[in-house]
Amino acid sequence: MMTDNSSLLFQPIDLRSLSLANRIIVEPMCQYSAIDGTANEWHRIHLGTLALSGAGLVIVEATACEARGRITPQCFGLYSDQNEQALGEILRSVRTVSDIPIGIQIGHAGRKASIAVPWQGRGPIPYEDGGWSTIGPSPIPFAPDWPAPEEMTRADMETVRDAHVKSVQRAERLGFDLVEIHSAHGYLLSSYLSPLSNQRQDEFGGSLENRMRFPLEVIRAVREVWPKEKPLSVKFNGTDWADGGFTGDHAVTYAKALRSVGVDMVVLSGGGISPTAKVPLGPAYQLPFAERVKQNVDIVTGSVGMIYDPHQAENIIRNEQADIVAMARAFLFNPRWVQHAALALNENITYPVQYERASLPNWAPAALSYPWRSKI
Repeated sequence: MMTDNSSLLFQPIDLRSLSLANRIIVEPMCQYSAIDGTANEWHRIHLGTLALSGAGLVIVEATACEARGRITPQCFGLYSDQNEQALGEILRSVRTVSDIPIGIQIGHAGRKASIAVPWQGRGPIPYEDGGWSTIGPSPIPFAPDWPAPEEMTRADMETVRDAHVKSVQRAERLGFDLVEIHSAHGYLLSSYLSPLSNQRQDEFGGSLENRMRFPLEVIRAVREVWPKEKPLSVKFNGTDWADGGFTGDHAVTYAKALRSVGVDMVVLSGGGISPTAKVPLGPAYQLPFAERVKQNVDIVTGSVGMIYDPHQAENIIRNEQADIVAMARAFLFNPRWVQHAALALNENITYPVQYERASLPNWAPAALSYPWRSKI
């Protein structure tokens, strides 16, 4: 029975037929380690580690629906039989040691594709070094020294829409529990939403209603093939953090439209549309956008962005600012964040039996290591 001091962060939540044990989601994190979009042993260990984290849900890294939609040549894809087979083998391996729900984020990098991995500078890759042509709603480069994308024709849009559908069908064959469509950070669907990157003169540009038209077309098509009992999530910007860009008002309107086409959860992020955006980094710096959507739209809402302290995460749920806290780098730094958060919040959770001897009350240093442990 829940008491006033019980942690709300550790209360379950249902998304259609999927029940999450708590409100903590491991966000997608690019590993830049695939070969032709295909997973390998690095991903097996990485996902296996996250699957033992105790989170309510793990979402696999940004996964391109077609080869030209990869952010880098080393990014994940789910557009070929080889991609599907390799990822399936890893999922089967992970599921032998964990029953944690696992989702996958499907997307397309658009004009921000064909770039170098972070430790090689993130710049655009020349054609002679293996780069490729990019596409976008308008021929506007991401930065002055980047190549301009090819403006998408209606045929291009249909190709990309169908590629999303095919990847989602592959995700269903693999047994994923949730699909998230990437509509944030200036990637393809995000670039349609933002007036900074979408300056089309047809029915897909201009007003917000028009700019939403193609992203909603893709998401509607995905919902039609994704099983009715399984939840669909969309990640999108609460703001572009740039003058003249996508705003909080736009986010509320988009969230309402997403709900109308069968989306079950939205995760509010921001930025990525312009290299000159001024982002005020700080703890939970994007939370106001999730809170605004939660207050105005009847949809499960998640927040992401420098959420790392257990009490901070608890208060987000307790203050009804979001329904879900989504974290990425916090889990790279500390894959046992959930167990440590439970200690901080005086919450009892189940450990893998192989690790139980390191839990309270079986190992006193667990408490000594966390002097900030306290009641809420």
